[in-house]
Amino acid sequence: MPVPSRRHPARRHAALAVAAATATALAAGMLLTAPASAAPADGPSIHTIQGTTRVSPYSGRHVTGVNGVVTGVRTYGSRGFWFQETKPDKNPATSEGIFVFTSSAPTVAVGDAVRVEGDVVEYVPGGAASGNQSVTEIEKPTVTVVSSGNKVPAPVTLTAATVPAAFTPKGRAGDNGDINGLTLRPTKFATDYYESLEGMNVRIGTSRVVGATDPYAELWVTVKPHENRTARGGTLYGAYDAQNGGRLQIQQLAPVAQQPFPVANVGDTLTGTTEGPMDFNQYGGYTIAATTIGKVKDGGLVRESAKPGAESELSVATYNVENLDPGDPQDKFDALAEGVVTHLASPDIVSIEEVQDDNGATDDGTVSAERTLKKFTDAIVAAGGPRYAWRGIDPENDKDGGEPGGNIRQVFLYNPDRVSFTDRAGGDATTATAVVEREGAPALAASPGRVDPANPAWENSRKPLAGEFVFRGRTVFVVANHFNSKGGDQPLTAAQQPPVRVSETQRHAQAASVNAFVRQLTALDKKARVVVLGDLNDFAFSGTTKTLTKGKVLRSGIDQLPAAERYTYVYQGNSQVLDQILVSKGITSFTYDSVHINAEFAQQNSDHDPQLLRFRP
Repeated sequence: MPVPSRRHPARRHAALAVAAATATALAAGMLLTAPASAAPADGPSIHTIQGTTRVSPYSGRHVTGVNGVVTGVRTYGSRGFWFQETKPDKNPATSEGIFVFTSSAPTVAVGDAVRVEGDVVEYVPGGAASGNQSVTEIEKPTVTVVSSGNKVPAPVTLTAATVPAAFTPKGRAGDNGDINGLTLRPTKFATDYYESLEGMNVRIGTSRVVGATDPYAELWVTVKPHENRTARGGTLYGAYDAQNGGRLQIQQLAPVAQQPFPVANVGDTLTGTTEGPMDFNQYGGYTIAATTIGKVKDGGLVRESAKPGAESELSVATYNVENLDPGDPQDKFDALAEGVVTHLASPDIVSIEEVQDDNGATDDGTVSAERTLKKFTDAIVAAGGPRYAWRGIDPENDKDGGEPGGNIRQVFLYNPDRVSFTDRAGGDATTATAVVEREGAPALAASPGRVDPANPAWENSRKPLAGEFVFRGRTVFVVANHFNSKGGDQPLTAAQQPPVRVSETQRHAQAASVNAFVRQLTALDKKARVVVLGDLNDFAFSGTTKTLTKGKVLRSGIDQLPAAERYTYVYQGNSQVLDQILVSKGITSFTYDSVHINAEFAQQNSDHDPQLLRFRP
């Protein structure tokens, strides 16, 4: 039901005397106060509806006479308004605010005192399958504006001191880990604290940006400036139990067409006051829906550039080029090329992931990526880099996941003036390469070739690409990967704690497949030089990485960096590892660099930072 106009209240007074008094008062410009005997009865308070857990005790019930003052209005997306109790209770676990979903643009204004009737529901952003917590809302409302121009309830200020250090409670085993029924402990857990403020007017002061402005007009800040700080101003996600509770998403209630959203990079500062209702959404959890938003102070973040390596060093890089296809603007090709030439110092070998076929997402059976690769390597030459050659294997149509019709795959680029590729025929989309012995040393039966492509671990996912290279007379085996994504995993703020990470099962199987392949190489030569690299879609501390390195056949390169520099990607304000380069024991020493040129910036050429490793074979 749409919200009635502020000038046409949903309920009429029954008594003629009251109607006459109303007309007289309005004509005189007076604020009407109806006689107590004629006033509608008050219903439950907002804090009573919210209750002391994540789920309202009134869920599924119709309520009337709920009073409060409007604190925020949203006219787009999930349309509605927040209103807040003016007579709070003394229980810190009960929120004093609630969202009213109106479906059409609401006609109330901030500062209106309103009386609401409607159905209390627990709305799950993204649906039940998302695993998200629910938001207590009033739907199908009838809204009466009692008065306008009232003072908005003072905001609760969120600071490092008020947000608890522990992130979230664990669910009870008997409830399958569900935390919805647990009594909120806002002084114990950060998510309980935020939940106890759901729908209420909150405020933050000057805060550091830990997630750059994205295309959806949102950014992330932290109210805990010392919480796992990275070297460049972000917040490091270094363990499953280090979720970083100081992070908050910031959106604004004003449409971007009316008020441009601030553009910020990681390490910038959102200065002054940011204030608005505490919301919860599908893409980030707890969010300030800002009615007032601070100003960005530039933190001076610059894109990193690796120093050129020594002549005797082999340089190997991995770079996710984010669904690159010939239909992308030339600016994207040029920017990615600059990344390779200027910021990676033109590595000898570059594994690139997410290379799409020659017509991108057009799903017409095209699988060749020759046009994509020609356009990219031409851009690298134009940027002052070498004329890279390439090797890869076209996938079967629509068999490797990713954007439908795009047929993403990994491809080796290599500088033929520095390194040679050992071509051996026989590799295709479905035929596995094998480890064979040639003149007493390991070799690939097919180069380039796919690793174990028939294994169910690679179903609807990118198959590893193996290649045999020679640098200064030494053979180096390189295995390029793009493991399956985290799609389907529950968020950090899930209703089930700890969250279920369903996508791990497939990545663990993929890691075991690659680990077995490396074992075959090192079984023939324990000093075999093997590089395993790519977008592994998992953390350096994850079970995926542990499976990949099982038996110490590989070791992680990024682990050699200082902890505050170990990240390749920024997601929901957490700086984390997704891209990795690992090496076998035959590579005894190396230098490693996570080259930060994308993930921390509002202007991105890819959402991943490339990784670079150098060693003397």
